[in-house]
Order: sequence, then C-alpha cells, then structure tokens
Amino acid sequence: MGDATTPTSGAPAGGQWFPPEWPERIRALARGEITPPAPRPSATVLLLRDPPEAVDTAGSATAGGPQVFLLRRRLSMAFAAGACAYPGGGVDPRDRTPLTWAGPGPAGWAERLGVDTATAQSVVCAAVRETFEEAGVLLAGSTAADVVSDTTGDDWEADRRALVSRELAFSEFLARRSLVVRDDLLGGWARWITPEFEARRYDTWFFVALLPAGQQSRNASSEADRAGWTSPADALAGYRAGELLMMPPTVATLRALLPHHRAEEALRAAGDRDLAPVLARARLDGERVVLSWPGHDEFERSVASEEAPPDVDGRPAGDHSVPAAPAAPAAPAAPGKDTA
Repeated sequence: MGDATTPTSGAPAGGQWFPPEWPERIRALARGEITPPAPRPSATVLLLRDPPEAVDTAGSATAGGPQVFLLRRRLSMAFAAGACAYPGGGVDPRDRTPLTWAGPGPAGWAERLGVDTATAQSVVCAAVRETFEEAGVLLAGSTAADVVSDTTGDDWEADRRALVSRELAFSEFLARRSLVVRDDLLGGWARWITPEFEARRYDTWFFVALLPAGQQSRNASSEADRAGWTSPADALAGYRAGELLMMPPTVATLRALLPHHRAEEALRAAGDRDLAPVLARARLDGERVVLSWPGHDEFERSVASEEAPPDVDGRPAGDHSVPAAPAAPAAPAAPGKDTA
C-alpha cells in the first residue's frame, strides 16, 4: 500500500473512505469560513478471538492468527455510511458516574491514556458499555476473577435496549446485577482524532479485548446492517480490492494486528502501543487540496476542488460487504449468535 498516494486523482485507494465534501470544507476552513467543532470523546473496541480451527489440542496456534469483529455502518448513517468499523461510540455524560473496577481503574487508565481521571473513567466506561450495546459482549464479572459467561436471554436484552435508549445508566445496570467492570481485560491500542474540517468530529481511543469464554457476539447495533468475524489479513485484502470500505484508523489498526499469531499475544502487546493521537492535516497546493495523516503516508490524497472522489469500482460507497462469519447460519441468526 506504500504506492497508494495519488497526486493527480481524488480516487480512494481500494476502499478508503473519502467524503466528496472534504475538499471544499478544507478550503472553507483555510478561508476562515468555518470553525472546527470540538471533537467528542469516544471509544471503540477491537474484539479478538482465535478461530477454533486455528488452535490445536494443546492450545497452540496453528495458522491464521486472531480474528476481529467488524460491523458495517448503515447507508443511512450521517457519518461514515457504509464503512466497516468496530463496536464503539461517543462518551455519555453518565459514563463519569463512579463504578467498581477490577483492573487499573480511572487512575491507572489516566496514566496510560495521558488524560485526567474523569476522562479516563468515561472513555473506558464507554468502551465497555458500547461493546455490550453493539455486540452483546460484556466485559464485566461478579468479582475481579471472573467474567459473565452468557449475556443472552430476554432480561439481558431488555437491559441492553434500556442502555441504548439511555433509560438506564451503565452504572445502574452493573449495580443491579452486582457486577464489576473488568477493565483489566482491555488494552489501549491507538488514538485517532477526526480532522478539523469534518463536520462531525471524534477523539477516539481504540482498545483491544478478547471475546470472553462462553459469550457470543452478534450484530446488536441499530447503526450497522452487517457484522461478522474476519482475519485482519482478509479484511485488508477486501479493502485493497475495493470490496470493503474503511476509514484510515480502521485500516491502520487492522494492519497493526498482523504480526500477532494469537489474540492473547495482541492483548499483551497493547501495553507497549503508542497512544499519541493521529490527526489528519490538510494543505493547499495551488488548485489542489493535499490531505495527509502523519505517520501514515499511504493515506495521503491530493484532490482538485472540482473533483469528487469516484465510488470504489463504480458502486455506491455503501455497497461493500463484511466477510461472513466462519459459521454463519443460512437462516437469520437467533439473538446471541454471530451474524454476517
């Protein structure tokens, strides 16, 4: 992908998400006609698992590496419609409510993330809450030594829906079920901030976490039309072929998983990851707008003001698939099952 820079075209490389309104917004920002909105704190989680066929009876990896859970955002979404993403979302004000923690807690996470304790709490809480809301996976347990093994059933679904509608705070949900946050199961992976010229901006921390034993992921998000497990290599191949639409942070975080042969190995490596924020830059070069992400040269784009990036392989931006889960059933999956 090192040769993806296109100095004379606005066409995205493979399935790179590139809104057609960006060039004009960049020029408007340079003219002082728009004021960058403050980025909203948010969190997203790369759920990982080792595919059963890749682990032998001794528990050793045999091939393939870990899989990651991807969602495809609905075409009706105002931001990144049709793009593949991980479970996640913005911080809710109630994510600052005190919780019982099993791991580093707000103070430990504040040091790791480089923020104050209140921000650290809200970001980590949002990561755990959004993973349950959008994937049905809960990183919590009755003690610091266990994890909930099953989140299926009508009562769990009722609570999940109440969290989504904000009728129930995450702290109330945990207290009602006598659960503690297993924040020790999370690892900080990256931090990306939406460019200043984007109308909707997010300051997003990316975490990795292992799918807890016994729990089953599913597409529980109203914002996604498909979901499934795939290897980072397969997802990146789909991106290069223009079959999967992705934003630069998704591509970069997937690529960072490639060296790891097991999901646990990736989680252990998270402690050494650089969490310095990545923020896109834009400059004017005559009649062209040049967009770049520091440290990620492959995403650089040069676009003339009158150009609109063509859709990947001639299809609408959202017409890109998420690889089917390895054991996706032919019929619609029941709640709690992996779906594609």
